[in-house]
Amino acid sequence: MILFDHVTYTYPEAPGPALRDISLHLPEAALTLLVGPSGAGKSTLLRCTNGLVPHFSGGSLQGSITVNGLNPVTATPEIMSRHVGFVFQDPEAQFVMNQVEDEIAFALENAAIPPQEMRVRVEEVLDLLDLAPLRQRRLETLSGGERQRVAIAAALAFRPRVLVLDEPTSQLDPKSAEDVLQALVRLNADLGLTVLLAEHRLERVLPFVDQLVSLPGNGHDTLAGPPRQVLPRLELVPPLVALAKRLEWDPLPLTIKEGMSFSRQLRERVVAPEHRPEPARSNGPYLRMRDVKVAYDAQPVVRGVDLDVWPGEIVVLMGRNGSGKTTLLKSLVGLIRPQAGRVKVSGQDISGKDVAHICRQVGYLPQDPNALLFANSVLEELTITLRNHGFETDRPADLPINPETLLDRLGLAEKANCYPRDLSVGERQRVALGAVTVTQPGALLLDEPTRGLDYGAKQALVDLLRGWRDAGMAILLVTHDVEFAAAAADRVALMSQGEIIASGAPAPVLGASPLFAPQVARLFPESGWLTVEDSLKHLS
Repeated sequence: MILFDHVTYTYPEAPGPALRDISLHLPEAALTLLVGPSGAGKSTLLRCTNGLVPHFSGGSLQGSITVNGLNPVTATPEIMSRHVGFVFQDPEAQFVMNQVEDEIAFALENAAIPPQEMRVRVEEVLDLLDLAPLRQRRLETLSGGERQRVAIAAALAFRPRVLVLDEPTSQLDPKSAEDVLQALVRLNADLGLTVLLAEHRLERVLPFVDQLVSLPGNGHDTLAGPPRQVLPRLELVPPLVALAKRLEWDPLPLTIKEGMSFSRQLRERVVAPEHRPEPARSNGPYLRMRDVKVAYDAQPVVRGVDLDVWPGEIVVLMGRNGSGKTTLLKSLVGLIRPQAGRVKVSGQDISGKDVAHICRQVGYLPQDPNALLFANSVLEELTITLRNHGFETDRPADLPINPETLLDRLGLAEKANCYPRDLSVGERQRVALGAVTVTQPGALLLDEPTRGLDYGAKQALVDLLRGWRDAGMAILLVTHDVEFAAAAADRVALMSQGEIIASGAPAPVLGASPLFAPQVARLFPESGWLTVEDSLKHLS
């Protein structure tokens, strides 16, 4: 169905190939997961399947590619779009219409699908992805996760033979992600749809896949085969697999159910839960919200929220898509003005203050990193921010942090002179993070900061955030990544329908939630363990 034969591809003016001598055979009706570190070439490989590479990107491609009997290079993206449905990492990039239902129908109208059949297809995918209640909503009013589901629905409505998805669950809460993956499994099983997806959160996808393909990058050989054959050879694996490898569980479990057969034998070694000590608090909170209410079109989105974030702590805000998390962050920097309530930053009420003034004290990283990237090089993104905040970049001793040092901590030292928008999504995410933290603000707000990051990059981000926390920064981050939350949080707040419904130490809040519990907490319930390190401390 999909065949890569010694494919090498190099972007225009790039110093080296993005793909080097790739040979793969992905059979028809297989559900294949593509993995690898950030920047390994996963998105590039996916775009080869429908001809976007090289038709849209340019560059040089050697070798041959066959998809559903067609050569994407000679067939062109227009023809391939009828055979290959494609969902981008940035769903906003593929939207054309303003309304959910119109967006799903747009491609069908252009393909001259009869009206009756078109309506059936639209209804089908609206129900499949739980979008029927949103059918009349304008796209700009949707949360990031809701937009991601709309993009998937638009691709599925065409009923392609091949569906290619680039990080389809990156902005989805655990329940929405499971629903989307279950829908893909049904399409794969019932219709024989060939599915190829790239994903960093392997714990979500592994239970469903037939084949695993690893692009390790750095010139190493590509690995392909059933998950249990490939995973033992990978370093970047989900917590369940990492723990199983350390404890030499055989056969290697891919699901919590399989892991339970091993963990049950170890439960007698579970001791009283150990809760992480709360950070010491002095003076007052750096960020304070009291009875904050926000509405869109007279519909309440945030309903009387009280929230404090103190210097020297990391607070993780979690909840279902559309629960109001992003709106809450935006109200903290003045991008959205509450209809009621008070917001204070460093003890000062921010009502009436402009966004630029607030952002001198609060760094804000939105879901879409592209919104912050406009310079010609990665290093220049950071120096522009410094100049905008009044720092003299030609006097390094007076800077809060050396930009090159920060890029090194972010794993971007080798990308300093690259054009930011040519980087992978994960790399762009880290560039944007550097741009908002290079001034070392008193508080940092992060909205889905692990989008596009592999396990190694996420651990590096945890270490970086802890360093800033220990230096006294107040950090509030929104994420659907429960494993990242388990590793990073000093405190977790759960949000539902515009209200904070739970708040406290990570172990009791996450461990008690059937939706947001990390893998280790599911393996060892009531243990207080959240991460592989927590469990190995008692089991090794």
